[in-house]
Amino acid sequence: MPKIIENLREQLLSETKRQIDERGYGSTTVRSVANGCGVAVGTVYNYFKSKDMLIASFILKDWMDCLNEISKHQKSDRREYLEFIHLSLRDFADKHISLFSDKDAARVFQLSFSVRHKQLRAQLAEQIEPIANDGFLAEYVAEAMLC
Repeated sequence: MPKIIENLREQLLSETKRQIDERGYGSTTVRSVANGCGVAVGTVYNYFKSKDMLIASFILKDWMDCLNEISKHQKSDRREYLEFIHLSLRDFADKHISLFSDKDAARVFQLSFSVRHKQLRAQLAEQIEPIANDGFLAEYVAEAMLC
């Protein structure tokens, strides 16, 4: 009878992030994540098709949490709202600094960077647009903040 592990998906994501922070992208493998969670490699593949999908999943979760917090924030004071967005972006970046500064990861994700950057900018611009009242200005501010 197979063992049932509560919240295995979350455990796999947490273990992947821990290993990335401690070992770096190149030394983190699906096998090492499986071993860290006490499961078979095949079990990891039941949840994620690759190491890069594991990584993308925990970053996406944190990005969506960041956007959610931004969307809940009071928008009445433009300056304060933009400062909040900026701090939220810095917190997000700091949370993943070990991955974002990893040369091995940069080589792997280089091809998808342009597409992902456009997606992030559009999602951020969507948050800024209510105070900008102008789509172009919102995109411009979003790009400046990402840079």
